[in-house]
Amino acid sequence: MARRPQISALAALLFQGGIGVVGLLLILVFGIPVFYDGVSPGIAVFWGVAGSVATYAVIMMLTRLPGLLRESLESQLGQLHRFACDYSWTVLIALSVFAGVGEELLFRGAIQGWLTQHVPDATAIVLASLVFGLVHYLSFTYFVLATGLGLVLGAVYALTDSLVLVMVWHAVYDMIALYCLRRFPEWFGVRIG
Repeated sequence: MARRPQISALAALLFQGGIGVVGLLLILVFGIPVFYDGVSPGIAVFWGVAGSVATYAVIMMLTRLPGLLRESLESQLGQLHRFACDYSWTVLIALSVFAGVGEELLFRGAIQGWLTQHVPDATAIVLASLVFGLVHYLSFTYFVLATGLGLVLGAVYALTDSLVLVMVWHAVYDMIALYCLRRFPEWFGVRIG
């Protein structure tokens, strides 16, 4: 018998969409400048996809190093595999897009954008990335990886003035991660059964 998801697809989608609404409201209420036209849409999509593939490749290489990440992430990767298996591919793609758009509106657009008005850019990137890592906290190792991804996305946003680029990067990264976790769990040491 197939197990039921812990969270319905609708609830998961509404939650991820809600993050974007919160980010957008913060941007509007506090008048935070958001940069989206630093590069053309085509360039944003190209570099977003390329960056997500490169980021995923680096993380995959790190998980291959004995004793470094794989063992400390084993339980989280198992949870994420079950999560990926709970939903249809359509829902997983929608969740990835909602996460890419919504989380980047909140963490890079609203939080990093607000912080850059008050502290140097580097400090804003670090602080927004730490918040991003804390929100994704499943374990200390997962926090470090999420914070690292936040640092990369924050730096790319600061360098390119393109929120669209980091949205694409984040969404495609999530799609790749969910696809690989669902289709090839053995790559991550996830035992099925």
